[in-house]
Amino acid sequence: MESEQALTERTWLGAFVAALAALAVGSVVATERVYDQFIWKYFWGPVYSDANNARCAVLTGDGIDLHATAAACRAATGVVAETGYTTVSTVGYMVVLVFMLGGVYLLLDRLEVGGDRRLFLSLVPFMLFGGAVRVVEDATDAAVAAGVEPVVSYPLNVLFISPIIYVTVFLVTLAALLASMWLESQGTVRNRYRALAGFGLGVLALTLAYLFFVAFTREYVSFYPQILVVDVGLASVLAYGIYRAADRFEPEINAGTGVVGLGILWAHAIDGVANVVAADWLPELGHPIEAYGAKHVANRAIIDVTQAIQPASVSAAIGTSWPFLFVKLGVALGIVWLFDERIFEESPRYAVLLLVAAAAVGLGPGTRDILRVTFAI
Repeated sequence: MESEQALTERTWLGAFVAALAALAVGSVVATERVYDQFIWKYFWGPVYSDANNARCAVLTGDGIDLHATAAACRAATGVVAETGYTTVSTVGYMVVLVFMLGGVYLLLDRLEVGGDRRLFLSLVPFMLFGGAVRVVEDATDAAVAAGVEPVVSYPLNVLFISPIIYVTVFLVTLAALLASMWLESQGTVRNRYRALAGFGLGVLALTLAYLFFVAFTREYVSFYPQILVVDVGLASVLAYGIYRAADRFEPEINAGTGVVGLGILWAHAIDGVANVVAADWLPELGHPIEAYGAKHVANRAIIDVTQAIQPASVSAAIGTSWPFLFVKLGVALGIVWLFDERIFEESPRYAVLLLVAAAAVGLGPGTRDILRVTFAI
């Protein structure tokens, strides 16, 4: 068993090194095709542009040019990388996520941790922390726009921009997990999962404290508590309502996940409601910004389809982003249904890991969207 485990770890590490080597060699041998048109255009360029508070970053023969408007980006000569996600980058990040989940699984297996569903609950604060710390970088963009020196600037702010922020949050979480396990082994704490949750609540509290400090002491950041109340309140009602309805009419849906299923529903309800509020409901809630644009490919596509088929009068009344909320809730319910008791019996560690990933991709971006709009950044 030990030799098989080592072989699996070596195989994963070998694939990781081979992929990095292929990209490195390709960037040198076929620079224009591999680096310019792939790595720069779809991955590093958007991060660089975002980190420098630009609409796009253009790779030219003389260096990198930053542009602040869409018109300037369209007129630019060179390889244009726009801030935000594209279909290529979204698919690429999904592939990387699946691959890295395999590595995390091997790591948890090596540490002999992760098979307990309590791990999911103890990691929720870290998911919230990931979304909150992303808003710290948004606040630096607001500072730059206001002509104020930001607390975090390039290149340090790259650590808080997607997708690199996932690595940052993972390392913070891993450090907290190792510390919790050590404290338990020393008898300092009785339960590693409670200790882990405590670390998560600590870093989350520090991050929120900074954001509230900026909101109440700087003019370039405001505070609109009604956004936070509506987003969290509506998402919680929807998630709990669906969870209870499933319990009553189809108990087998929640049989495998239990309360973890409610966490999955809530995570994606947070993301769905946050997007709808940011896109369509802000004027009605007394927010000074009329709407926030959708950065994610799926959300933009759903809005485009809704605009094309929904009558203009209906769009004016209820907006065009509402289908995204139903898609998120439907996907979340499907995930909960998929994880039955048999999956937990056969591979509890893998099941818990997948559920953590499923919640994180909803709760992380959703938390960021809620806090960004709450602070009008």
